[in-house]
Amino acid sequence: MTRLFRISTLIATTALASLSASAMASSNPFAVPSTLPLQAPRFDIIHDGDYKPAFLQAMAIQKAEIRRIADNRAAPTFDNTIVAMERSGRMLDRVGLTFYGVYQANTNDTLDKTQSIVAPLLSQHQDSIYLDAKLFTRVETLYNDRAHLNLTPEQTQVLALYYQQFVHAGAKLSPADQTKLRALNTQISTLETAFQQKLLAATRDGALTVDSKAALTGLDDGTITAFAKDAGDRKLSGKWLIPLQNTTQQPDLESMTDRATREALFEQSWTRAEKGGADDTRATISTLAHARAQKAALFGYPDFASYVLYDQMANTPAAVQRFIAELAPATRAQQDHEAARIQETIRKDGQSFALQPWDWTHYAEQVRKQDYALDQNQVKPYFELNTVLRDGVFFAATQLYGITFKQRKDIPVYNPDMMVFEVLDKDGSTLGLMYFDYFKRDNKNGGAWMSNFVGQSKLLGTKPVVYNVANIAKPAAGKPNLITFEDVVTMFHEFGHALHGLFADQTYPLVSGTQVARDFVEFPSQFNEHWALDPTVFAHYARNYQTGAAMPQDLVDKIKKAATFNRGYNMGEIIAAAQLDMAWHSLPATAPEQDVDNFEKAALDKTGLNTTLVPTRYRSSYFLHIWSNGYSAGYYAYLWTQMLADDSFAWFRDHGGLTRENGQHFRDMILSQGHTQDYAPLFRAFYGKDPDITPMLNHRILGTDPN
Repeated sequence: MTRLFRISTLIATTALASLSASAMASSNPFAVPSTLPLQAPRFDIIHDGDYKPAFLQAMAIQKAEIRRIADNRAAPTFDNTIVAMERSGRMLDRVGLTFYGVYQANTNDTLDKTQSIVAPLLSQHQDSIYLDAKLFTRVETLYNDRAHLNLTPEQTQVLALYYQQFVHAGAKLSPADQTKLRALNTQISTLETAFQQKLLAATRDGALTVDSKAALTGLDDGTITAFAKDAGDRKLSGKWLIPLQNTTQQPDLESMTDRATREALFEQSWTRAEKGGADDTRATISTLAHARAQKAALFGYPDFASYVLYDQMANTPAAVQRFIAELAPATRAQQDHEAARIQETIRKDGQSFALQPWDWTHYAEQVRKQDYALDQNQVKPYFELNTVLRDGVFFAATQLYGITFKQRKDIPVYNPDMMVFEVLDKDGSTLGLMYFDYFKRDNKNGGAWMSNFVGQSKLLGTKPVVYNVANIAKPAAGKPNLITFEDVVTMFHEFGHALHGLFADQTYPLVSGTQVARDFVEFPSQFNEHWALDPTVFAHYARNYQTGAAMPQDLVDKIKKAATFNRGYNMGEIIAAAQLDMAWHSLPATAPEQDVDNFEKAALDKTGLNTTLVPTRYRSSYFLHIWSNGYSAGYYAYLWTQMLADDSFAWFRDHGGLTRENGQHFRDMILSQGHTQDYAPLFRAFYGKDPDITPMLNHRILGTDPN
């Protein structure tokens, strides 16, 4: 989504109209820019009750700003129309970016209520801007005359994007259809908020309560202690509580030896949002999918996927389906091979049961130990969170891009577990600020993500203030922060997004940093994952937390070799999720609201994959990405950008690997470009040719790639 309208909204309220802007400004911490470095949020003075009035005030201010632009009697120019829109909504950016950063990671009843009120208003305000006929006339006039305006390449791109977005938002629809669109947008926004809140509650309440410590056999003492603490926090004395991650498979299934507990945990995950009652999401998503299809039909699109993909690199659902079809056969072959190997291991373990999805990761770990002699308990002591961050994630960035990091303990945060760093560019100047919020909480959305508190813009004179959020289990007091290699990769992934934001170097907010298509935005993050196993980087951070000794080479070799196993599983669960997303958003407007369970089964059966033993990474009922996080008809982007990332890493390997010269080339050609160019020529200029699926097949599925 674009910066300007992502958090903007219109509000029609008598109470607001009667309250002067000056009176509101005198008391709200968002009314003026923050006085902290780089305008970082004033979490030291912001209270939960400040957000709602700040939204209302900010929306009223931007409404007046947009009205002045639309009513300007002077002939439209780039400055008095496009630049004026880019300058509008400053307060709304401050409150919106801060609110959604906190709401997703540290919510409570007050923030939930604020979101419920604000979300439909945001949708209405977006409509009030995009459907303003006078404003669109000014934009269209400039667009039609763009060849004679003597614009810079970035200005030309900004103007074209504004025009496309106005049209795509309904500016050319008839008045009657615009009325229908406004109603649908409000309905969709309300449903998205309802889904998110239902899912958060369902995930929290879906935690598995265990009565016996013996049922947790196989887990390490620190994990068991943390589960006991979680139970105690919920007044469940003498019990253990296993919280759910947002994915279908749960990390603890890998170590659990008690099969009944594994099955119970898997079932809690699988059915978390399908238990009936207030937190069941199925009716919400059925209605939401139908509403999205109706919206697409207003624009003449056959389905919502076609409507969404108009500005993506893939461009059409057919292109997405062709791409996924190239991955499915090799993935299915790998799945069948892995399933047979795991079933053999179960038999050798003296068991006669048929492999089930709750057995897969547990026995896959046994296969790793047998075939690759890799025990995760041997590995974790070499991955201490802070060491991985400073000596791994930061180290790689320094080697590639010359940037350095200085921790700032004087910057206020919204949770005491957070860390803040000042990021210094290669010349020592301040590049931006970086927040890290790594530990899981009951009031935090699942998964991991990156976003901005402040966006970069030369026009506005702002530098990036970005953050990474994850859901890593917090150790018990006094215990080390030992993490899995999967957590390590997640840290590198999200920091790849952060680099994309930190290296933003645009004049206009609309095209700055990560304001790019879904099937491009995951490219820098997927690429950055590769450095987690780079020999130089790995040796620098993979050190024993007690002795500081480097990981023995034989164990390093085992990790790399073991990474070639379970590729069919890992790829299959993502492909299944991508296909499920596309199925939901390929429904025509004429289709009735779907029975979620039946629709999901039919969609997964068509994938050609073994979706029984390798379940989709997200079921429909807890697929947060597509129902509330902006990835509708876009989950395939993780696969598409893996292709771009693997191509790019192959380029690095062919040109000398981890060098400053290569890093600077990638920064200049990709990370600092934002959306100043179209994606295909942008990638081609870096890579030298169009995307090539071969490195991805070798690395992600066939296991023949050296890294």
